[in-house]
Amino acid sequence: MRILVINPGSTSTKIGVFDNQAKCFEQVLRHSSEELAQFNNVTAQYGFRKQTIVDALMQSGIALYELDAIACRGGACKPISGGTYLVDEQLCHDQANNPIQHPSSLAALIGFDLAKELGIKAYFTDSPMTNELSELASFSGHRDIKRHGRFHALNARAVAQTYAQQCNKHYSELNLIVCHMGGGITISLHQQGRAVDATDAIAEGPMTPERSGRLPARDLIDLCFSGQYSHDEMKKLLQGEGGVFSYLGTADMREVEAAAEEGDREARMVLDAMIYQIAKEIGAMAPVVNGQIDGVILTGGIAYSQYVTSELNKRVGYIANIAVFPGEMELEALAAGVLQVCNQKQPAKCYGDNIKVDV
Repeated sequence: MRILVINPGSTSTKIGVFDNQAKCFEQVLRHSSEELAQFNNVTAQYGFRKQTIVDALMQSGIALYELDAIACRGGACKPISGGTYLVDEQLCHDQANNPIQHPSSLAALIGFDLAKELGIKAYFTDSPMTNELSELASFSGHRDIKRHGRFHALNARAVAQTYAQQCNKHYSELNLIVCHMGGGITISLHQQGRAVDATDAIAEGPMTPERSGRLPARDLIDLCFSGQYSHDEMKKLLQGEGGVFSYLGTADMREVEAAAEEGDREARMVLDAMIYQIAKEIGAMAPVVNGQIDGVILTGGIAYSQYVTSELNKRVGYIANIAVFPGEMELEALAAGVLQVCNQKQPAKCYGDNIKVDV
């Protein structure tokens, strides 16, 4: 079973080819700002990115006709439960026309087109729009606003499953807190195989390198109506120019940590404040399962920092064993999801049948 995996990011597209579970090819295709500037929006990059992928595979001697399936990163679709889904026209329409223009949505568009040309199928697994919140977790504090469960579902579930295997347990037997730390930071509570609570990647949680996280509501309202910012500018304050960036002018946590080590007091305070907020959000998940936590998992790019992980261990190590899985396992998780379906270990879900209409 040969699987092509497509994982687009803001300025690059990561691709991989798997022979069953073995990764035999991986490449990161970089896209310059000049190349991307010619497109009005993310969806318009579709043709350019598709051709870049095809060219890279051909130059590497990988024949498209030898592919058996395509695994796509999930994008900005409507809220759905987790799992592996067949990419279809409805999904492509929803992602192409979603006001949230995120590069991850290009994966399904490209994969669906290539799959049709090759006579095979394309799939996606654990979209960032995965919403498995319990009924209680869906409440906010006002009836007109409902909480959403947008989190790093793909990597969070992948590392949770890996941790369970290392414990000689099944993912569905454990209660785990997973903290994904990258440009965005989300904390999710996995109760026996289901993410029943999670901090929203955009509107909640701790501050991140570039996102503000949860802000004092009254002060945020005042800022919105101060006349200083437009609607789009306010969105940038929350995502893109918020968090650590708003304090220090950089979202590169390696730079921040280096400055802190060299004696920059402001860098140290901001770094420690982010860690403090992350720890509080991790701790807030424990009561969801009455404190019966089997493990706390730290993952994502920031988990490479020994300072961050050791400081978090000091603050939340009392909850449960701390496990660190730095980086992400997205390519592997996407390929594994397709293998589960193709090996008939689980059926592929239909996107239209699983849309959560009440969120």
